[in-house]
Order: sequence, then structure tokens, then C-alpha cells
Amino acid sequence: MSIDPSSIPSFGAPQPPAGGGRPAGPPPIVVPDQALVTQLLDQMQLKHVVDDEGDLTAPWEGFRVYYMFRGEQKELFAVRSFYDRPYPLERKHEILDLLDEWNRETLWPKVYTHTHEDGVVRLIGECQMIVGTGVNLDYFVTTTANWTQAAVGFEQWMVERLGLQEDIEGQEGEQPSDEGDDEA
Repeated sequence: MSIDPSSIPSFGAPQPPAGGGRPAGPPPIVVPDQALVTQLLDQMQLKHVVDDEGDLTAPWEGFRVYYMFRGEQKELFAVRSFYDRPYPLERKHEILDLLDEWNRETLWPKVYTHTHEDGVVRLIGECQMIVGTGVNLDYFVTTTANWTQAAVGFEQWMVERLGLQEDIEGQEGEQPSDEGDDEA
């Protein structure tokens, strides 16, 4: 999925005056909230739901992106991606090497591992911004769109780096097995 930040509307930012002159000032400063993020996701034509904890979630096949406000006064905005693909504990060193490469070469999301009690390793990506005192509306919209696009890009990057494309295509094309029906 590719998201073009230039296709995202201005959400009420001042329009140029008639006649094509320059806008009458900088874009507005807003304190973002879930309603603004919902509007942004709608404009980006992304499916989304509110989960049981009240966080906005955009699901993709294989991962979910959460748009969360945290802190006593919801002053921290975070975009977190939870990637569903499990990795065995034995591959953690390999995965950490790949994450080091990703984190060195990209601005966001910063990705880390979470090892479950059963030894399964999963990946989490995260970006954060302080928004409690207000933020430029255009900056917030563009950054949120870029973070979303980067979360999708990371999943694609991991598939390429680990050579998983054939596995994924095989899973998509699998037909139910009729084993045992051919025995006569």
C-alpha cells in the first residue's frame, strides 16, 4: 500500500486568497485528538476501528497500526505497529541484526522485538510526538501519513530481507487439502 501525503486534504488550513496570492499566515496550530486522526484515516481511505481500549486501529494483513494518545492529558501521540509474524527464539539474533540495519537507515518507525513467555519473538514499530501544547496542522497530517506509510514499508522490507515473498504467495494460493479422499 502506498500513501501519497500530497493527496491528503488540508483539514481546514487557510486557502490561498482568490487570485492566487499567498496564504494570510502560517497553518493553524491544533491539539490533535482521535477525531482528527479518524478524519485523516478516512481521507486516506484506510479501514479502521476503535479497539476495546479505545485506541484507533488500522488493520492490514499480517499487522495492525494503532493511533494512540497517552499521558494524563493525552499529550503524547504514538503510532505503533504490531507485526503478527512469529519468529522462533533461535532466530532472534538474525532478526536483531536486521532491526539494527533498519533503525540505522530509516527515521521511523523504530522497531524492536518482544519475546513472549512461550519463546515466540514478535516485532513492534513505534513513532511518537508530543502534541499537548499544539502542533502545526500540516506537520501533524503529513507526519502521521508518513508514519503509516513507513509501517507498511517496514513489513514489505522484512518480507524482502528474509525472502518470505514465496511463502506469503504460497499461503495466499493454498487450497484446502482433500487428503485421504483419494485412498481406495
